Amino acid sequence: MTKGLLAVIDMQHVFADPSSPWAAPRFSEAAAGVRRLLPAFGDRVAFTRFLAPAEPEGAWRAYYDAWPFALQPPDSRLWSLTDEFAPQARHVIDAPTFGKWTPELARLLGPDHRLILAGVSTDCCVLSTALAAADAGVEVLVAADACAGADDDSHTKALQIMDLYRPLIRVTGVAELLP
Repeated sequence: MTKGLLAVIDMQHVFADPSSPWAAPRFSEAAAGVRRLLPAFGDRVAFTRFLAPAEPEGAWRAYYDAWPFALQPPDSRLWSLTDEFAPQARHVIDAPTFGKWTPELARLLGPDHRLILAGVSTDCCVLSTALAAADAGVEVLVAADACAGADDDSHTKALQIMDLYRPLIRVTGVAELLP
C-alpha cells in the first residue's frame, strides 16, 4: 500500500463532457492515470466534487454571471462523478470552492501528512487544493500524468508553479508513486 491519502479532484461529468464549457481536453488521460493509482491506495482514497452554491455570494456572484450554466443543484448529472469513478467513491467530499482542502479532507488524511493529488483541473482546483494543504503543513505530491488542465499550456504552467513550492509540494508521476 502506498503511503498517504489519494485525493481525486473533481472527476465529474462537467469536466469530462467535451460539449461542456468546462471540459478538460485531456480528461481521459487524467482518468487513465487515476485508474493506475487507485489500487495502490486501497480505501485511502477521497473523491471530491465541485458544486455550485445555492446562492452565490461575494465575488462568486460575478463568477456565476459568467458561467450561468453551472448554477445547477447538487444532484444534477453535471456534478456527478463520471460513471467510471462513481462506484469506486467510498469517500466523497463536496465543496462549492476551487480548493478541496477542507476539514473533512484533513480528517481523512489523519496524522499521515502526505496527500497525493490527481484530477482536474490542474490550473484551478488541483492548484488551489495543493496550496492550501501545503500551507497546513501537509506534504503534497501532484501526479502530473493523472491530472488535466483547461488546456495543455495552463496544465504545464500550473505544474511549474506548484513545483516552485518544493519541498512542500512536489510534482511527480504515477510510476514514481506506485510500489
